Formats: sequence, structure tokens, C-alpha cells
Amino acid sequence: MNFDPIAFIRTQTVIGTASIVPEIRLHLATEVTPLWKLTEERLRTDNLPPPFWAFAWPGGQGLTRYILDNPEIVRGKRVIDFASGSGIAAIAAMKSGAAQAVATEIDPLALQAIQLNAELNGVSVVNEDDLDMTKPPKKTDLILAGDVCYQQAMSAKLLRWLWLCVAQGIRVLMSDPGRAYMPREGLIQHATYVVPTSRDLEDQESRTVVVSDLLLPPEEA
Repeated sequence: MNFDPIAFIRTQTVIGTASIVPEIRLHLATEVTPLWKLTEERLRTDNLPPPFWAFAWPGGQGLTRYILDNPEIVRGKRVIDFASGSGIAAIAAMKSGAAQAVATEIDPLALQAIQLNAELNGVSVVNEDDLDMTKPPKKTDLILAGDVCYQQAMSAKLLRWLWLCVAQGIRVLMSDPGRAYMPREGLIQHATYVVPTSRDLEDQESRTVVVSDLLLPPEEA
């Protein structure tokens, strides 16, 4: 039997909302859905990557809350939501008047989930699975990056690219819940949110999320 990604997403999740973003509906894994209980070993056996798309991570929630509360940030802008996950920030951008929101993801299942979530919220989001991180993207005003600095090598590569983008005049808005490889300097902080979470996901009951503009490193500013 052929694998049906849409059917898989719908049967493995329930439609709900993130803890601090009740305005946006998503297909989410919860304690009562099968996907929550699948082990990494089972996912590997089924040739499925970890289902990051099925959870509203704290960084993405903080970024989304900030956009919804400050729609002028995205209004009329061409936006990239990097490592979009569920698509929550891209959806918020479109609900807030962005000209276009591009959700980037390397997981094909995540791209399917993003489209389902966009439809749930009555907006259109463009998918992108092959972003060139050696140069700034064209026709882009703003890059959203929520909860992306949790792995050292990936974070180093990502930050090099984001600094290239900032140098070309693209605004970069980051949202971080205290991950190890987030820069501690070269940021303009705008908002802080305490986001309830699950001990199964974060090993604590809440995360403090900071939303900031990324600046050039001091030696390049």
C-alpha cells in the first residue's frame, strides 16, 4: 500500500491551538494521538524523520505571538519562515498582511503539514525545500527563524547565512527559548514570552522565549 502523507498527518494528529497563540489552528500531536507515542526507533523503521512539524515549539510560538501583536512588521513584506515546522509563523505572517510567506523545510511530510495548516487558517503559504544557504535570497524583505540554534554545526552554518542576509539589507527576526548555540550578542531584543510546554518535549514545564533582531557581528558592523 502506498504511503498517503495527508492521511498520515490527519490520523496521527488532532486539530488544536498552541498555548500562547489561540488564533491559529494546527494539526498537532498530543498525549492522546498515536504520533506522540511513536519511538525514534519506530520512526526510523518506517523511514520517517522526527515529526518536528507536529508540535508548536516554544520559539515558533513566541515568534508567532510577536507577529500577530505587531502586524506592521510583516505587512506588505515578502517573508521567509526558515525551518518552518508546522508553518505557524508563516501562517501568522499571511494573517497579518504579508505579501508572501515562504515556508522552508527539508522534511517532505512537514511541507504537507504546512499546507494543511495553511488551509485550516484560510491563507496561502509557499513551500520551499531547497534553499541555497550560500547567498542571500532574492525578493525577500524579512527572514523569520524560530528555535533554530539547538545543534552546533547547523547553527554555525545558519548564522553565517543569516549574517549574509543582514548585510544585504534583509531583516532577520529570531526567536529563541534558550538553546545552546544562539548568539548572546549582536541582537536587539523586542519581546519576552513564557511559553508553557511539555516535560516530554522540553524536560520542563515552560520556556522563556526572547524575540530579537539579528545584527551583524561587531567586526562586520
